[in-house]
Amino acid sequence: MTIRVLDPRQSAHGEALRMAPPLASLEGAVVGMIDNAKIGTERLFDFIEDILKKEYRVRECIRRRKPDASRPVPQPMLMEMSGADAILAATGD
Repeated sequence: MTIRVLDPRQSAHGEALRMAPPLASLEGAVVGMIDNAKIGTERLFDFIEDILKKEYRVRECIRRRKPDASRPVPQPMLMEMSGADAILAATGD
């Protein structure tokens, strides 16, 4: 009997992504926050937003919630975040 092993990975397409350069400071920055729709994420982001504004003087936090945790961020939601200086994505439970 032969065992057949399948490789579910796909080949890479397009150019490799590069990390954005780090921000010199968060003061006055706009931070996007993508909630993965799990139970504890909203509370976690409340805590993080408070710290970012009080201790790092972030000007604004743009918060969006994905439809569910198992799917990628919808393209329109990514476009809403395009003006952010930094983006956080978090998992809660």
